[in-house]
Amino acid sequence: MKNWLPVWLLVFALAAGAALWHAGDAYVAAHSAAENGPALVGGPFTLIDQNGKAVSDADFRGRFMLVFFGYTQCPDVCPTTLAEVQAALTQMGPQAARVVPIFISVDPERDTPAVLKAYLASFGPRFVGLTGTPEAIAAIAKEYKVYYRKHPAQGGSYAVDHSSILYLMDKGGHYLGNYAIETGPDAMAKDLEQKTG
Repeated sequence: MKNWLPVWLLVFALAAGAALWHAGDAYVAAHSAAENGPALVGGPFTLIDQNGKAVSDADFRGRFMLVFFGYTQCPDVCPTTLAEVQAALTQMGPQAARVVPIFISVDPERDTPAVLKAYLASFGPRFVGLTGTPEAIAAIAKEYKVYYRKHPAQGGSYAVDHSSILYLMDKGGHYLGNYAIETGPDAMAKDLEQKTG
């Protein structure tokens, strides 16, 4: 029995150390915004929606924006993410009216307003699709710290690599949080209910 005592002490010390490490990370996460100011994500924009109408960030004041950057020919991440957003908003019931899901194309050469309109129809009427000139898309992507890059695909076409974060902006257009595709609709709905309630 005495031989096992040092092993148990070592295990206890490691567990206590891990708990303290986690507590330190949680403390830093909770206090970094207060000490460093709000996250510098997001900014003003003027783009074209799926109906061909010029739209600016100011048009969404008073509602929460759930912003995602992608493109209509994306084979997996984009349709999966949009489906999860639709499922989360459906779970929220009437409270979902406070949130406007916005899909901003990183492929403006192919994603015309008409293409966006047809694509987003598959996910229900809630979504706003936005496109614009390559320069306008590059500017808003920079504001949101979004990565995207074209690369050749089969048949002489191209695909677009892009980051896959959903950004939640408050009623004033300021960054409130984000979601990864791994979040899932249930957890997303619960967090959105809390943050937009």
